[in-house]
Amino acid sequence: MKISRIAQVGAVAAIAALALAGCASNETPSGETTDAPESNLSGEIAGGGSSAQEVAVQAWTAGFQTANPDVTITYDPSGSGAGRESFQAGAFPFAGSDRAFKIEEIEAGPFDGCVEDSGIIELPTYISPIAVIFNVEGVDALNLDAATMAGLFAGTITNWNDPAIAALNPDVTFPDLAVTPVHRADDSGTTENFTDYLYQAAGDVWTNEADGVWPLSSGEAAQGTSGVVSAVAGGNGTIGYADASRAAEEGLSTAAVKVGDEFVEYSPEAAAAIVDESPFEEGRGEGDLAIELHRTSDVAGVYPIVLVSYMIACQEYADAAVAPIVKGYLQYVASAEGQDAAAAAAGSAPISDSLREQVNAAIDLIVTQ
Repeated sequence: MKISRIAQVGAVAAIAALALAGCASNETPSGETTDAPESNLSGEIAGGGSSAQEVAVQAWTAGFQTANPDVTITYDPSGSGAGRESFQAGAFPFAGSDRAFKIEEIEAGPFDGCVEDSGIIELPTYISPIAVIFNVEGVDALNLDAATMAGLFAGTITNWNDPAIAALNPDVTFPDLAVTPVHRADDSGTTENFTDYLYQAAGDVWTNEADGVWPLSSGEAAQGTSGVVSAVAGGNGTIGYADASRAAEEGLSTAAVKVGDEFVEYSPEAAAAIVDESPFEEGRGEGDLAIELHRTSDVAGVYPIVLVSYMIACQEYADAAVAPIVKGYLQYVASAEGQDAAAAAAGSAPISDSLREQVNAAIDLIVTQ
């Protein structure tokens, strides 16, 4: 039986109390509180992974380093797959990933940077819609349902004047123009989230299960989020998928997605809405907050093609010196200040207060002594 995230708050109450007690140490003499950790940290750590999180990570790093001037944090946006591999090999003390580790991957281990059997934590601290971006000369707006979208990316719909597209967009005249679907060339959590939506919502058309590696040889492959955005922007007849912050940054046209009887444009609020009604995955460790997204929801106002990107860390580090820096950084990432900074920079959706409580409880599991 699946338990909603809200219902699980009580299950971690004791740990959350410890996390809240830790927050008390950040009170100022006047009794006011600040989300920023105390400036008593020094050292350098390097992480990497999700390119979708890149803009948010830049905002988090700037804010955290301002509060902790003796700390240097670098981040390589090499993609979620590379980030998970580097974290597992012990090359990074933290990683960003657009999907959590699968349970079987965790069981297979090992995680060389962690103390054996310490466990890992996975924190859903970045929530963003995945925009379906397109570039068709003369067309600025596009409505798509799941089946038509799946056909465009599967290669069963090959021309923009296809009747299935026209039926969803009666006020638009589409050209006689070949469809060029653009996908990620690298192992990508964005791809895994996007194909998860296609498989759940249009499984009769998109028959491949969710995977970070694009399963088809057709279409155009591009490296990273930037590569997909550039390929779509530079072509005519192109369609792709990318973190919504990058779509907005480049001014690309985006599709509205059919949910129930309406077509929903992406927004941080609509992305947050689908996360709030989705449960945690079962069978996970205490600090492993992987969310099972409800992609086929027909609740009004939700946007189902959403990316929940995780910060991943050890509960106990083989190199104990990095633990306080990682812990302090993640506390800032999860804080209201950090979430607002990411929202302002990347257009992401700040996590809810109830989710923050559980994230802080998981962060408190990191051993720093």
